[in-house]
Amino acid sequence: MITVYGLKNCDTCRKATKWLEGEGIEHTFKDLRKDGFSPDDVMTWLAAVGPVTLINRKGTTWRDLDDYQKMVSNDEDLTALVMEYPAILKRPIFVTDDQVIVGFKDEQRAALKS
Repeated sequence: MITVYGLKNCDTCRKATKWLEGEGIEHTFKDLRKDGFSPDDVMTWLAAVGPVTLINRKGTTWRDLDDYQKMVSNDEDLTALVMEYPAILKRPIFVTDDQVIVGFKDEQRAALKS
């Protein structure tokens, strides 16, 4: 079973869930804002993929942060920032029993099918 974390109004997240359905891959969708997530989830994701993969530094939410907020230097501070601003996460985030996959390009689709 795959848990997909994303935002319900995110086009990529909608494409991903539609693709999973079309492939017959069982999954559940959790909206980061509505359904929430925990600091432990963020720490797990960071440990699995690292901050470069997990944090969307090109998005509006990140660009709107002040310079002090952007200078996070450890996983705990970054987790606190993500908890306050969940839209800085790259989406979708796929969580299986043994892996975390971020994004929805050919590489991620291939990993989800294996």
